[in-house]
Amino acid sequence: MITNVSLITLYCLDQDVARDFYVDVLGFTPRTDITMGEGFRWVTVGHPSQPELEITLMTPGPPLDEEAAAFTRRQLEKGTSGGLGLHVDDCRKTFEELSAKGVQFLQEPSDRPYGVEAVMRDNSGNWLVLVERRDFSPEDFA
Repeated sequence: MITNVSLITLYCLDQDVARDFYVDVLGFTPRTDITMGEGFRWVTVGHPSQPELEITLMTPGPPLDEEAAAFTRRQLEKGTSGGLGLHVDDCRKTFEELSAKGVQFLQEPSDRPYGVEAVMRDNSGNWLVLVERRDFSPEDFA
């Protein structure tokens, strides 16, 4: 039986730079940083309140073939890669705090039927969505 999600992967161009962003800017904690055979490096971070979930910061390469790795690098360089949804208590306040730290936002906080949402980009080109959730029903989308 599956009990929870424990690991997700975000691709990045530089593991050190990505780790520093998630740790120093977003407040995540470093979890794992080891090198395994042939220079493969396993770097993970996680949110302090979710010890069961780790985010792998992976450079495009094996197990991707070279064509897939090149495509992934191009998407990151263009800033068009998907990423994570991050729950926040106060989207507007978090937007102000992260903007002050130099985070690039693609969308300022906006009211949506499901809450307040802002879209930012990490320093690898992944989109991260900040969501301050509120109760909603399907009728709210009509």
